[in-house]
Order: sequence, then C-alpha cells, then structure tokens
Amino acid sequence: MSDSRTIESSGTGPVKATGVPAAAAPASGGVAARAPEGMAGLAKGLAVIEAFAASAAPLTVADAARMTNITRAAARRCLLTLTELGYLNHDGKHFHPTPRMLRLGGAYLDAAPLPTLAQPYLIAARDALGESVSLAVWQDGCALFVARAEAERLVSTGVRVGARLPAHCSATGKVLLAGLSQAEVDAFLAGPGRSRRTPHTIVDAEPVAESVRRAAADGYATSDEELELGMRALAVPVLDGRGRTVAALSVSTSTARVSTSELRDRFRPILAEHATLLGRNL
Repeated sequence: MSDSRTIESSGTGPVKATGVPAAAAPASGGVAARAPEGMAGLAKGLAVIEAFAASAAPLTVADAARMTNITRAAARRCLLTLTELGYLNHDGKHFHPTPRMLRLGGAYLDAAPLPTLAQPYLIAARDALGESVSLAVWQDGCALFVARAEAERLVSTGVRVGARLPAHCSATGKVLLAGLSQAEVDAFLAGPGRSRRTPHTIVDAEPVAESVRRAAADGYATSDEELELGMRALAVPVLDGRGRTVAALSVSTSTARVSTSELRDRFRPILAEHATLLGRNL
C-alpha cells in the first residue's frame, strides 16, 4: 500500500525517490539507494520534482538540496535540466513549476482506473450534499487526493487533485491509517514528528493511535479544525471486494455552516452509501 518514498506535507522533510524496495532506502532519508540497473541521476531528478509537490511553493537550489538530501551541485543540475526541458521557470533565484509539470501527474490520472471509476460517485455525493467531495489514497504517510467533485461553495482546505494532507490531522488520513496493518500504523507513529497545524491538532502518538482505532471501529473519521481553523471534514473508507481499504471518500465544510452532529448524522450516511457503490466496482 506504500512504497519507499517519504514526503513531508509541510515541505520541511526529506523526499525519497521512488522505484526501489524500502530496504534499499537509507535510514537518513533523501534519495534511495540505486538498484543494480537503476539510474541515480533519474532518481535525483524525480526526488526534486516531488519536492515541489511537498513544498507547494517555489524552491531555491538550497531548498531542493535540503528537501532531497542531495548536494547543492546535484540539485542545481537537476533544476537546470528541468528548466531546459520546460518543466520549470527560473527567476534568478527561485524555480517555479510550469504547466508542463501537469503532464507527469496526468499520466496517472488518465491511466488509473480508480479516479475514473470514482468520479460519477463523487459528483452524485456532491450534488446530494451541496459540498465538495474528494477521493484520496494512502501514500508515504499522507492522504493523496486523486479525484474531486467541486461544489460552488469552496472551502479553503488546500485540497486539490494531487495535493497531500498529513494523515494524523485529516479525516481522510485517519480512515486510511485505519485500513493499514498494525505494524504499518506503528511504523507511522514512530516516524518523523507530526506537525501542529492549528491549536486543535493532535500530535502525540497515543492520541493519534486512539483516533485511528476509533475510525476503524466507527467506520468513519472526522477532523474538527485540526487541519485548518474554521474547517471540519468527515471521511469514510472505500472497500474493495476483499474488504480492504483502497481509498477514502471525504467531504469538507465550514464550521459556520455545518455542525458536527449534522456532519455525522446527515452527511455520513450519504457519503458511506456512495463509497459502498464505488467499492462494488473495485
């Protein structure tokens, strides 16, 4: 369910390159050890690309080197190559992604069946609730959003296709964690420090573990201003034919517009119904 990469959603942690077994990754983070037939340069370039997704902001050479744990010289070569190929712009100090970068993510979205299968159910749930509905999968300790149906009323959660949210303080993350094995949950809890996004964010291991256990027992999870002040969310698991959690279906709304009881009593059954319908196709 997860691979050898590690991306910190806050943009402060290391980004590992993909494509090698977890055992090959260095304990200190950064670019994973190269497989016998792998390409070290490609691994570094992909790590730099993923650093932009993790930071959600322009990067300097120093930023890219720090986030990928490679030398500044190597980071600079990667950035200049990506600029030459049209994936980045350079203003003299910062490197900015160009629209061409979307092609890389588009390859997954165009070919993967899950986002395509999910979209009609996201739209139906959005129309029933009048709020934006999203689909996320587990990746590297984060909830990665792969599909979304936007409502006319937008909530500023930073949620978009391709965005990552930290698992410990997002409803989707808690649901996805609840679908992992106990060993995987323990490894997550023993991992790098969890960022405090608001005064309501829970960061200590045992309370986070309890929220995961509660999500597993209840079949849903909530986030009440843990991720962003003024925003609450609810998520339910999407189960495949074998009962495995393959994704999380979620809705986000303003605290001023929807109470926690309404989120639980009115929103949850509708979201769960569409998650079940989607799961029957998996």
